[in-house]
Amino acid sequence: MALVKWDPFRDVAELQNRINRLFDDSFGPSRDQADEMNVCAWRPATDIYETETGVILAVELPGVGKENVAVEVKDNILTVKGERFARTDIKPEAYYRQERCYGTFQRSFTLHHNIQPDLIKATFKDGMLEIEIPRPEEEQPKQVTVEVE
Repeated sequence: MALVKWDPFRDVAELQNRINRLFDDSFGPSRDQADEMNVCAWRPATDIYETETGVILAVELPGVGKENVAVEVKDNILTVKGERFARTDIKPEAYYRQERCYGTFQRSFTLHHNIQPDLIKATFKDGMLEIEIPRPEEEQPKQVTVEVE
């Protein structure tokens, strides 16, 4: 028998979900849920991991062309922005369901103050943008000689 950590709030959350389902089944989905289905804010998923040479940002950009993506560094903030366009050959009324989001996106990441922006490299392949940020050089302490009189 496996040990399961007791969570006192799990039962409360489950009760809340059951009450919400009861109201949705009785009166239809709430206005908030209907509005939530129509609003689509797109933030590409990003993995950040470390390698021997630095840090990699792997940004998922399915359906985005290389020409529609920009990577900028300003004031130690790396910004990835761009746009994904909807298909124009399909009429909106032809959709039964449309779950993918379209439009502009922007993600920003704060960099270490010693990063040299000129050394950052970006590659785009198969809907994946990989940004390689080299490891910053360690600051060497400055030694100052003070003459005592």
